[in-house]
Amino acid sequence: MKRTILILCAAALFAACSSEQPQPQRPMDQQVDELLEAMTVDEKIGQMMNSTPAIERLDIKPYDWWNEGLHGVGRSGRATVFPQPIGLGATFDTELLNQIGDAISDEARAKYQVARRIGNYRRYSGLSFWSPNVNIFRDPRWGRGMETYGEDPYLTGMLGTAFVKGLQGDDPHYLKAAACAKHYAVHSGPEATRHSANVEPPLRDLYETYLPAFEMLVKDAKVETVMTAYNAVYGDCCSASTFLMQDILRNRWQFKGHIVSDCGAVTDIYTGHKCTRCEMDAAVKALKAGLNLECGSSMRTLKDAYAQQLITEEDLDNALRPTIMTRLKLGILHDDPQCPYNNMPEDALGSPEHRALAKRAAVESMVLLKNNDILPLDKEIHSIDLSGSGATDVFYQMGNYYGLSDDYSTYLQGIVSKVSAGTTVSYHTGFMQLDGLDANMNLGDAIGADVAIVFMGNNGNVEGEEGESIANRTSGDRLNLRLPESQMNYLRTLKRFKGKGIVVVLTGGSPIDLREIYEMADAVVMAWYSGQAGGEALGDLLFGDANFSGRLPVTFPAETEKLPPFEDYSMKERTYKYMTDNIFLPFGYGLSYGSVTYGPATVVGKDDSTLTVEVTLSNDGDTDIDETVQLYHSSPAAGVTAPQSQLVAFSREHMKAGEKRTVKLQVPVERLETVQEDGTRTLLKGTHTLHIASAAPTYRSAELGVQEVRTTVEL
Repeated sequence: MKRTILILCAAALFAACSSEQPQPQRPMDQQVDELLEAMTVDEKIGQMMNSTPAIERLDIKPYDWWNEGLHGVGRSGRATVFPQPIGLGATFDTELLNQIGDAISDEARAKYQVARRIGNYRRYSGLSFWSPNVNIFRDPRWGRGMETYGEDPYLTGMLGTAFVKGLQGDDPHYLKAAACAKHYAVHSGPEATRHSANVEPPLRDLYETYLPAFEMLVKDAKVETVMTAYNAVYGDCCSASTFLMQDILRNRWQFKGHIVSDCGAVTDIYTGHKCTRCEMDAAVKALKAGLNLECGSSMRTLKDAYAQQLITEEDLDNALRPTIMTRLKLGILHDDPQCPYNNMPEDALGSPEHRALAKRAAVESMVLLKNNDILPLDKEIHSIDLSGSGATDVFYQMGNYYGLSDDYSTYLQGIVSKVSAGTTVSYHTGFMQLDGLDANMNLGDAIGADVAIVFMGNNGNVEGEEGESIANRTSGDRLNLRLPESQMNYLRTLKRFKGKGIVVVLTGGSPIDLREIYEMADAVVMAWYSGQAGGEALGDLLFGDANFSGRLPVTFPAETEKLPPFEDYSMKERTYKYMTDNIFLPFGYGLSYGSVTYGPATVVGKDDSTLTVEVTLSNDGDTDIDETVQLYHSSPAAGVTAPQSQLVAFSREHMKAGEKRTVKLQVPVERLETVQEDGTRTLLKGTHTLHIASAAPTYRSAELGVQEVRTTVEL
């Protein structure tokens, strides 16, 4: 009788909320409690998987939690497509990431309203986005590294925090969209073994590298969702780990949102990791460890578990409470007239402002890796030859988890739009992208052209998530960083007959073996997966209407063979922080049209909580520059029991030609602490070195012309 009365009350409440006149809202906590009291056990279990059915008697519509928004609303048709996150990492621009998150959730709201109006409740039409991916790109072979912001925990955390804040909005009560920090934790390949692998990094690496970005998103961005990874950590499957979900996430970090499994990860507890005797036991184990929502269907077996008294209704209520709260905060559990995001105009989708933002992001993301004074090109150049499928195929600009734009600009279009009417431009495929097809090589007009622009690199056919790569269906990883011989043979032949005037534009989402390319080309540009406006952006950059400002968010190693074993999750000899060898181009590296001189650096302020460092910059050229000033810290234990150096602050500075400027960088003292063997953090006494540099300080800094000045401070 009590539940019947509560059902009627809940239905009446939801009906009142659906009326035209806004009604006073009960506190959300109270609404959650009332709904849980009104639901049956079967209804509760039905709400614990990503594809949730309607509960018509409670006026609850069906909802699928699985939605993607990695660099634009993904897999849901028309949307603005921004650069892939690895390219966004190259921008070092938190303001840009915040604006992109804001734009994505604007478009998501507009699409959601139309989808619901036409009765579309399918996957990818909702407002709970399983983005961003803040795993660390610890190994350049990982196919999903393109989804991350790179190899540095601090940069990843800062950009991820800005993105989440933009995506979720700034209303004190409601979410514009719900963001998700994934994949928690210690996850970055290999893809082929992700469903069964157990990883056991040293505790220092766990707390120094793998967890900081997640902690920043939880504490600083108030991210609504955390997604567990497929793998196990220290013997416990991530989706059933009380250590990760309870001890760290809930208790230490005070996370208040909901935890969702990666898709099929609960089933993996049984089938992949073989930690339980059956699927039902896997579901029970995940539930009791703290999982709130499953992407998959194993939770259906909780009906049997409840019947066998292996779980209680209270267990179900505890799991459901955070997910119901998320839907209330989104204003979508029922029609909520007080939600401020209800009436997003449909013309927000692909608006002029969002298209301009996509172009700005593409411009800021591209990295100039080499330039023998061939760039910028003259718009009245007599002849240009373009080759490579990447010049015309937008697939080379998409990355993965992409949406579809109605306003793509290919690289060919971007270049052709810049040159004079009298310039001769030719295009040919030139070569096939994969090995074994060298016979189709065609140099076309490249030899006789003033400049030959060759589009080389990778696309989603050779790198990505498990099951996505055509070239390797069991794994999207690239086990060798060298490009296919079909591409390299074309460049070798072109170099032999042409000699000079060669510009190589590289596409892809991960490091490439550059040694031979660097020798043969006069200029090398890393364009990543640049999104819908990549062509316009590249055209502006190659012809000097914009200046290169992107910086590598990941180290480009020299040789694949010198990398540590892919399966080894120790950070030894990985990333700029720990590599003592095998660096070709370091994290943070990038050139521009011009040069900035770094003057003396001084610690100008120090108290118990903050250090303030001051450095003088001089733009010595006749071109405006966006310079990314990077501050690295080396503790007294650097290179022994602490990283050689680590990024602790950065700032993008727009400098006019000839301008001299003093830049101040503030660093919280706690960021200078050293992680101990047991995971605790300690501020070591002694001399701390601060490197203010244009790239990560490594043994190659002087050879590459990296600007660097140092100062020290006693702590």
